[in-house]
Order: sequence, then structure tokens, then C-alpha cells
Amino acid sequence: MAGDKLQVDERAGAEIIYGAEECYSHSIELLEELGFPKGVLPLKDLVECGRVRETGFVWMKQKAPYEHFFKGSNTRVSYAAEVTAYVEKSRMKKMTGVKSKQLLMWVPIVEMSMEDPKSHKIYFNTPVGIGRSFHVTAFMDEEEKQKYLEATTSG
Repeated sequence: MAGDKLQVDERAGAEIIYGAEECYSHSIELLEELGFPKGVLPLKDLVECGRVRETGFVWMKQKAPYEHFFKGSNTRVSYAAEVTAYVEKSRMKKMTGVKSKQLLMWVPIVEMSMEDPKSHKIYFNTPVGIGRSFHVTAFMDEEEKQKYLEATTSG
């Protein structure tokens, strides 16, 4: 029961949104606000999402768990029915519900960050502090990638 109480307290004062289209729009806005590419959290069939602005706690619920293969990073990622995190500019920390397949094992991803925006890399960390980085374009949709390439070649 303690877990239920924690969940209630953690979500107190949250803005909660329901419905696939509304949640999708909200999740894209959140990623853009944090400075991440749109495709870094390709959640499907969202039914609920919420955010507690005071604490940075966010959650996204899907109808069912989902696996996605990122061609740009050659990585398979599993998303649980509910993904949670604490967010701040360029960082999602204390993440739950996200695992990456490394060799033959599923490894939890607990943090995602862009330490130096000029490096154009996203860092993914595990609970033991080991992580990997990938170029932001590995998680961009085609439109976003095109804008990024135009901006970097014209500047």
C-alpha cells in the first residue's frame, strides 16, 4: 500500500490529459520544451499523460507495452505500459518503464540527457552509471532531420 500512497503524492497537483491525440501532442510539446528530438520516445496508443510542473514528474500511459527499433542507433528499446520520469531542460531522470536491448539482455534506462547541446548527442544511462551516447539525428523524424541538416549546413 505504501507504493499507492507514494504514487498519489507524486502526482498531486498534476495536469492530466486523456486520449491518444491529446497525449501525443502533449508528449511532443514536452520533448520540444526539453530540447529532445520528437522521435526519442515513440510511444504508441497513449491513453493518459500527466505532469506535475512543481516537481517535474511526468508520466505517459499506453494501452500496452511497445518495442521500437531505432535504425539510427541500431538499438531495440522496450517501453512499458507506463513510462515515468522527472524532467528538466535537456534531461529526463529517474526514468521507469524504458529498457534497451544490449547484446542478449534488457537493460533499464534511467536517464536521458543532452549535457552539451553543441555536441548534438543524447546520453542514455543505466542504473549502474554506464551509458551510451548517440547523435540526435538518430531519433529525429524525417521533417525534423531535414530542418536540422538545413540549419547546420547554412550556419
